Amino acid sequence: MPRPALVSIVLTAVLVVGCAPAAVPSAPTPARSISTPAPSEPHATTTATPTAEVTPSPTAPPTDAVPVAWHRLSLDTAPSDREDHTWTVDPSSRLAYLFGGRAGSNVRGDLWVFDLAIDMWRRLGPAGPSPKARFGHEAVWVDGLGLVIWAGQAGPTTFFDDLWAYDPVANQWNRLQNDGARPVARYGSCAAIGPDGRLWISHGFTEDGTRFADTRAYDFPSGKWTNETPAGRAPVNRCLHGCWWTDDGRFALYAGQTTGVQALGDLWALRGAGADASWDQVDAGLPADRNLYAFARRADSIVVFGGRGRGSAYHRDVFAIDAVSMAIRRIRPAGPQPAGRSGATLIDDPAGGRLLLFGGRRAIGALADAWELILP
Repeated sequence: MPRPALVSIVLTAVLVVGCAPAAVPSAPTPARSISTPAPSEPHATTTATPTAEVTPSPTAPPTDAVPVAWHRLSLDTAPSDREDHTWTVDPSSRLAYLFGGRAGSNVRGDLWVFDLAIDMWRRLGPAGPSPKARFGHEAVWVDGLGLVIWAGQAGPTTFFDDLWAYDPVANQWNRLQNDGARPVARYGSCAAIGPDGRLWISHGFTEDGTRFADTRAYDFPSGKWTNETPAGRAPVNRCLHGCWWTDDGRFALYAGQTTGVQALGDLWALRGAGADASWDQVDAGLPADRNLYAFARRADSIVVFGGRGRGSAYHRDVFAIDAVSMAIRRIRPAGPQPAGRSGATLIDDPAGGRLLLFGGRRAIGALADAWELILP
């Protein structure tokens, strides 16, 4: 079997119990996407506090302004409000697949596709077995397999370590072989496809209060995991972070949350694999600490939006991390902007010259609004 190649990645993270999916429409129909806040409980890993919205952090390094702007999209028939879902692009078709998430105690298990060419949602009804409803899982797009999801959570003590692939041609989910040094079931991890074609994951959390610091890689042809945790200095155990591969072949990990610390702001890079691998902390002058931020790879940068800060802060700033140097560039959009939030998703639409944001959570509950960030 030939090794599948990465085309696109989207990641997210984190918590509690089930919902029934709505009926599947036979064809896309126009109607407005409305933000419908619902009561929500605080993450199990945080303490509920009064909340405040945060404008772009003054601690971020000063740079030249970028002429960009947010626009709220008016869309028909859209997924319900949610946070901690995934939204993953198949660039060969300009389609983006949204799966799972939660709104308060309602955990989602529905699958939607968004057509980037015409800005239209359609709910899918795959035949046969499907992954259980969950949030805080990871998702990547893999050529030859489709949408691959891993891990996640469905309740206070229900965590997953399974791997599934959605085949859009057959319109069905397939459970993948899951052998070798497989990771402990968890949520709030991070995942990205490496230059070697493997699915790399790192860190995460389980119900017993344990946060992990391991790094593992999954080989699609063999269906086996390998433990790639290096010896020596490493990022502290954490969850609710993100990771990606740099252009020079390093596995980068940014921010999140750890025991006793609501939000982190450190950036690390893992170089090499096996016995020769090592973590190095990157001194990049990063903005304010945060977890559950939205991010997407765009050209030679990782664009980051929002996230939950310390105390009552929900960030709404935008910045880019260079995919080689790790230098930070602040982005200052003009006009109306999305409210500060955590647990949203951000995807890149290069053909449309934009990034797209969906959902997330504020103090009042989960959201279902969609925004585009126009980039030069």
